[in-house]
Amino acid sequence: MKAAFFKLPGEVEVREVPEPSPGPGEVLVRVLACGICGSDIHFLETSEDGYIIYPGLTRFPVIIGHEFSGVVEEVGSQVKWVKPGDMVTSEEMLWCGECTPCRMGYVNHCILLNDPSDLVYGEIGFTRDGAMADYIVVNEKYLWKVDALLDAYKTEDRAFEAGSLVEPTSVAYHAMFTRAGGFKPGSYIVVWGAGPIGLAAIGLAKAAGAGKIISFEISPQRRELAKSMGADYVFDPIELAKNGIQPYEKILEVTGGEGADLQVEAAGAPEKTLPQMQKSLAIGGKIAWIGRAPSEVPIYLEVFQVRRAQIFGSQGHSGWANFRNVIRLMAAGKIDMTKIITSRFSLDDVEKAFERAHKRIDGKITIKP
Repeated sequence: MKAAFFKLPGEVEVREVPEPSPGPGEVLVRVLACGICGSDIHFLETSEDGYIIYPGLTRFPVIIGHEFSGVVEEVGSQVKWVKPGDMVTSEEMLWCGECTPCRMGYVNHCILLNDPSDLVYGEIGFTRDGAMADYIVVNEKYLWKVDALLDAYKTEDRAFEAGSLVEPTSVAYHAMFTRAGGFKPGSYIVVWGAGPIGLAAIGLAKAAGAGKIISFEISPQRRELAKSMGADYVFDPIELAKNGIQPYEKILEVTGGEGADLQVEAAGAPEKTLPQMQKSLAIGGKIAWIGRAPSEVPIYLEVFQVRRAQIFGSQGHSGWANFRNVIRLMAAGKIDMTKIITSRFSLDDVEKAFERAHKRIDGKITIKP
């Protein structure tokens, strides 16, 4: 089969490799859609010192891709819940279920996710071969059926595209509703960054009944996508700065001075976003932190004390029925993430796809094996 590999930091290529075979508890999935994630782009981008920007654990070489959906082709002898022909998507984090964090319910923090000596668990597309390929083998416990999306999207092609967006949407869902505890309908929501995760956060906020949704994004294309996903106000912080306006001032203006009830950091720019969030938190306000950045920033704790505010760090998407609920929302037509797909490439054109991804002008680039 064909597969796209990260060879070394900054290098990607398509190779011919043997088709994998499922073990007793595993499932062979024929991949029909796989998205390029911001983390994938960070995998290829390096600092001045030559280190990859992505701060998580990686392994080279590795087949890339973790946002995917496809059809079950073959199942192992011990598989119970899926069968050939089922439409599925998969969690990206391969948690063990046996370590102390897993047994506490914190599967996104499985000890073996970050154990470089472990050869079974880890993260699809980072430390384990991923889905930017014709086929992938996954243990059935990580799979979720997406057959229900066919009724909502009418064609298999669109349903599989939607299925490939369950994973990034679940990242936003986990941060907003599982980690931060959600918000009451009518609340004011701010989303920093309108990349795929930020766009998912906007769509979820709209579906959950936000009173006003404000987004900040520097890309004009992504600002338009933010509006299409339900943002009521979309601002370019660079343009605001030219006029001597800081983002927090716009938030206070739009919210009548009350501030934001929930702020979602999906920009990965804490040195720019945190000072603005601290100045625009509502009483009882919350920050859901998703963006990854290899930098330390100062925090003014007094703000969080006097405004009864909290920060919720969020990693991953697994557990707590996050995938199930996102699939239900998509199947019910409450959120349509396919709106953010702005470019599609074949597997043979992966290098061209990443060249475009570096420009950060798309909502979501999808690879169609």
